[in-house]
Amino acid sequence: MTRAANMPPPIEEPWPAICLVRPQMGENIGAVARAMLNFGLTSLRLVAPRDRWPNPKAEVVAVGADVVLKTARVEWTLEDALADATLVIAASARPRGLEKPVWGPRQAAENIRAAQAKGERAIVMFGPEASGMETDEIARADAILTLPVNPGFASLNLANAASVFCYAYAEARQATDLPSWFQPPDSPPATQAELEAMFAHLEQELEHGRFFHPEDKAPLMKRNLRALFLRSRLSQQEAQTMRGVIKALTIGRGGRKKDDV
Repeated sequence: MTRAANMPPPIEEPWPAICLVRPQMGENIGAVARAMLNFGLTSLRLVAPRDRWPNPKAEVVAVGADVVLKTARVEWTLEDALADATLVIAASARPRGLEKPVWGPRQAAENIRAAQAKGERAIVMFGPEASGMETDEIARADAILTLPVNPGFASLNLANAASVFCYAYAEARQATDLPSWFQPPDSPPATQAELEAMFAHLEQELEHGRFFHPEDKAPLMKRNLRALFLRSRLSQQEAQTMRGVIKALTIGRGGRKKDDV
């Protein structure tokens, strides 16, 4: 079927990407893919899907959103799925006490468009149908997306939740004005892969220095440290500088030997 001459060209934007973390049902994946293409988004990432992939049930429900399903990236760890992102938004009904900005769908859409206009790469992640994302997974995000649902009946189908965001993003696409967005002056923003390397380096040295005490508090302490740096929106150069600082503190002034770092 060819497109009529008077029809506008199709919208197929690669960013933001939608990331489904441990999705359980192929039907829901297909419904998300359909909603994405309805509103002009094409990049889908799947983290450890429960059922085999490609999934025939997803193809049936997607009803022609082939460009989304055929190019979907399947990863087995969230770290790999987010590696190239510079801005991560986690959809969650509960902030869970994490010190992060909480955005509604319209604000999230506007901020993402503003960030991408500055060259950032955004990913919006949704958790599995049964329980949502774990706290450590949400801790990787720069902000939390919360939908204005009825507090007495807040449980929302995965595809419906993704549809609300995709609609808000399509609506923001029509706006002529974008909110201001911070951008480091001399260096692009650090990717998730670069931040994870910095966090791993920092946590390794803090463990060596017995900072995480008592042990049962270590997960919370690590989340708090990550939140501190994520709020700062580090550039690539700043992340590299922090790793140099960690190394200097470790091997300088009679500390550990260089070969042990």
